[in-house]
Amino acid sequence: MCGLAGIYSYSEQFMPVDEAELMRIREHMVARGPDGAGIWFSDDHRIGLAHRRLAIIELSPAGAQPMYDPVTGNWIVFNGEIYNHVELRTQLNLDGIATCSHSDTEVLLKLYAQKGPAMLNLLRGMYAFAIWEADKRELFMARDPFGIKPLYIADDGKVLRFASQVKALLEGQVDTRPEPAGHAGFLLWGSVPEPYTLYRGIRALLPGHWLRVANGAVGQQVCFNSPTHLLRQTPVAEPDATEQTLQHLAAAVNESVSAHMVADVPVGVFLSAGLDSTMLAACAAGMGTLRTLTVGFEEYKDGIYDEAALAGEVAKRLGAEHTLHRICAANFLADREAMLAAMDQPSIDGINTWFVAKAAAKQGLKVALSGIGGDELFGSYPSFGQVPRLRKKLEMFAGTPVLNSLVRKGLSIIPGLLPSPKYAGLLEYGTTLEGGYLLRRALFMPWELSNLMDPEMAVEGLKELDTLAAIKANTDGIGSERLKLSALEMQWYMKNQLLRDADWAGMAHSLEIRVPFVDMALLGKLVEIPSLEYTQEKRMVARTVAPNLPEAVLNRPKTGFSVPIHQWLNPDASSTVSSHREWAKILYQSFTRN
Repeated sequence: MCGLAGIYSYSEQFMPVDEAELMRIREHMVARGPDGAGIWFSDDHRIGLAHRRLAIIELSPAGAQPMYDPVTGNWIVFNGEIYNHVELRTQLNLDGIATCSHSDTEVLLKLYAQKGPAMLNLLRGMYAFAIWEADKRELFMARDPFGIKPLYIADDGKVLRFASQVKALLEGQVDTRPEPAGHAGFLLWGSVPEPYTLYRGIRALLPGHWLRVANGAVGQQVCFNSPTHLLRQTPVAEPDATEQTLQHLAAAVNESVSAHMVADVPVGVFLSAGLDSTMLAACAAGMGTLRTLTVGFEEYKDGIYDEAALAGEVAKRLGAEHTLHRICAANFLADREAMLAAMDQPSIDGINTWFVAKAAAKQGLKVALSGIGGDELFGSYPSFGQVPRLRKKLEMFAGTPVLNSLVRKGLSIIPGLLPSPKYAGLLEYGTTLEGGYLLRRALFMPWELSNLMDPEMAVEGLKELDTLAAIKANTDGIGSERLKLSALEMQWYMKNQLLRDADWAGMAHSLEIRVPFVDMALLGKLVEIPSLEYTQEKRMVARTVAPNLPEAVLNRPKTGFSVPIHQWLNPDASSTVSSHREWAKILYQSFTRN
């Protein structure tokens, strides 16, 4: 896990790359790579590549970047991990291609020289990388299909700048005018939806896409794979094959955890009392010394939201070296400014990841496994039940869209009339899966945005986002509502919020967070089990993966991971409900203050 950056002056009338500018961009990402730094410029200074290194695989200088291939003259900067790099290196060697290190970065260099973009579907891992092809004088960039690792681009028509962080690119010469879709998107979802950022001049390279800069022009992004593509092909279990399918899924989870344990440093596990992290810990327990960490909040101590005791019981049963870190309002207040500075884009989540990553770093860990993705994979969020039920109840109103819109407009103009603004939009949005999903996941509804940001910018941003059409594009061609919701949760909540939070919060503490449930090989083995309700599927998989876990874990109702942000922001409050809308307003003001 690292930080990469580069500047390519690609136009015919090019200006040499400013070395100081690239250094500023790189050094903004010191926390991403405290173990080393490198920089390279072509002889004509048309291109420069820079890197900050967090050494996880091949700890020697042989893994340093930017990395050069003496055979082709190519250079690479890479952020992420390729979990099947050993198998890929073996095949390269069998093909007569020599390698001189154990680095997965070298494997990428050699594999690209051999296969070009076709190599991307051979990779198992999380990655963003850029390769300079010396002979062709071309730049090639790619990003993993789930978007686990970020890569941001700023193209002014003459110079392409790229980096692992938005805030790093702000150290360069980029267009920082507000991007309406980014601002509206944050208030709508609680995170900025890709490819947008808060700035007109900075966009994300889309997950599962590659991009080539050649012949004095930036090409179109080309999709090579996506979770939606695999979900369109997901088979359905036969009615009498439930047990066999559960065994198949359990084996696939075990295999993914094994793949994600590849490292030359110790690997820890974030452990809560939920099924996702306990499955990971149970799998990892058979693969060497198990080190687990749990974060507990003083405000929840001994209450229904306190997972510390149960997590400790799981750790004891698994024979783990376990650490519990208690967090209180004083910790939040002490870390608040540092947290906001590290937060690359505004996000209402990530506070818990910040503290557990900080705790892991204090324990000397560089790598930890997280249970992100389990709910999306096994269909266990409340949305998997709520959205289809809502659509079914309201389907009689599907043929009256004009009336439904008028009802919403009438109800929404009276402040405080309804317990939540979302109730006003039940008829307008609840009759379709896409609208129901927006109701379920939206932070603020579209008609609220003009009161929170510049009204004209809100209108422009919402038009650009075209949210319902964008949501529907993620479900086209997928068979069942259950799998459609998996696609939506993966492509919206998980991609834009959970994975991005894991990146910025982990990297702020020089910690690599790996996500075994977010794995294309695992997703490719998913089988839909119609005989199980959405509340049963993950529970049954967990029982199959780890039958010896405590019944209190296996039978525990889903509560979600709650953070007492409301109490921290309002010390005299007695409520235990987190106020994401309140926190979002604070974040938005913080990010737009300047």
